[in-house]
Amino acid sequence: MRKLIKRGVTWGMGLLLFFPELVLAAGEKVAPMVIVADTRKLSGWQAWWANLYNESHLYFTLATVVAIPVVGLIFGVVADLIMKRIGIDLKSRELAEH
Repeated sequence: MRKLIKRGVTWGMGLLLFFPELVLAAGEKVAPMVIVADTRKLSGWQAWWANLYNESHLYFTLATVVAIPVVGLIFGVVADLIMKRIGIDLKSRELAEH
């Protein structure tokens, strides 16, 4: 069984290593694929975000990595305030298991 697993892993790694060669099998005639965001109907921050994606994937990635935790923090604080307002206090709850 170990021999079969080892053989499967070896073949799988070989396919992963040679997969780029399969993609390039079409030859030099194929133009490289370019992925862009359509910004024609966007405005405001959506247009800025799409233009950032089109201009620099590095800056887009950095902005996304920073924005996701910030938005999560804002949503968490707002949810905590709303729950306190309606009477749910998670800091002083008693566990039902005891």
